[in-house]
Amino acid sequence: MRVLLTGVSSFLGAHTAIQLLEKGYQVVGTLRDIGRANDMRTIIGQHTDKIEQLAFVEADLADTAIWDKLVEGVDFVQHIASPFPHGEPTHEANVIVPAKEGTLAILKAASKHQLKRVVLTSAIGASFYGKPKGQQSGVYDETVWTDETNRADTTAYYRSKTIAEKAAWAFMEQDASGLELTTVLPGALLGPVLEKDYGHTPEIILNLLNRRVPAVPNVGFDLVDVRSAADLLLRAMEASQAAGQRFLGTAGYLSFRQIAALLNENYPDRKIPSGTIPSWLLQVLGWFDPSLAAVVVDLDKERKGNSNKAKQLLDWQPINSREAVLSCADSMFRVGLISE
Repeated sequence: MRVLLTGVSSFLGAHTAIQLLEKGYQVVGTLRDIGRANDMRTIIGQHTDKIEQLAFVEADLADTAIWDKLVEGVDFVQHIASPFPHGEPTHEANVIVPAKEGTLAILKAASKHQLKRVVLTSAIGASFYGKPKGQQSGVYDETVWTDETNRADTTAYYRSKTIAEKAAWAFMEQDASGLELTTVLPGALLGPVLEKDYGHTPEIILNLLNRRVPAVPNVGFDLVDVRSAADLLLRAMEASQAAGQRFLGTAGYLSFRQIAALLNENYPDRKIPSGTIPSWLLQVLGWFDPSLAAVVVDLDKERKGNSNKAKQLLDWQPINSREAVLSCADSMFRVGLISE
C-alpha cells in the first residue's frame, strides 16, 4: 500500500514516516525544498531499516495543481503539512489561505483518483479556542469547535487549522466518489526530536534547559508525545470505524511550572527557573511582541482535552505526558541541541 505524506520533514511528519515504513507501507514524502531529501533520508534511516521504501517529492501547499499528479497511484494520504508561523504574521492570509486551499486541492485530487482515505492532521487549536470571556477554561473533546471569528481567543494559526478542517468536512458533504476523511487533533507535540531542526513546542523544553527564560508564565497545555500522535494517525488511516470521524489526541495537561519542576527533578545541575512571570507583564509585552500571542491567549486558563473516543474506538494508548517531556529533553542532548 502506498501513502502520500505531506510535510515529511516536520516533527510529526518524520515520526509518522518512520511508523509507516515499519509497518511495510511505501511512503512518498513531500518537501517544500527537495534539497532536504538527503538529510531527511539519513535522519529517518537512523530509526528504520526500511528506508528504501521512502521517496521524496517537492511540493508546496500553494501549488494546488501539483496534487493531482502526486495522488495518482496512491492508496492513502496523510496530510500533515500546514503553515506554522512563529508568532502572529503580518498578513494572516499567508497562513490561512495555503492551509485551506492546500487541503481542498488534496481532497479534490484524492476524490478524482478514487483514493480510499485522507487523514487530515488538524490540531487542538480547532477545538479548544474561540470561547467567550470567562469560559475559556474547561475540558474539550472532538464534538467542540473553535469559533474562528472570536479573534480575542484565537491566533492566526488556530484560525487556519479551524478554517481548513471545516472546509474539508464541507467538501466531503458534497463528494460522491466514496472517498473517506478522518481528522486527528493532536495536542502540543513533545517527545524525542530527531534532528536540530525541531518542531515548535519542543522549544519550550530547550529554553528551560538552557535557562533562556528567567521565569515561567502561568500557562499550561494538553500534551501528546509525537510518537503517540503518529500512532493515532496510522490508526485513523487503517481502522474501518475511523471513517468520517474526528479524533482528539491528547495525553494530559501540564503547566509550565510542572514542566520546569519535572526538568529540575531530572536535571538538577541545569538549575531550571521556577518563578512565575506576572500575567499582567506578559499581556503588556504581548502588545509589542507578536511571538507571544500563543502564550497570551492561554494566560491564567486551563484548557484540557478528553481523548476517550480515540482510546475506546481505536484502542489508542498514548505515552504519558511525563515521558513526553523527559524523552524530549533527553533527545536534545543526544542530537546536540544542548551541551552537557
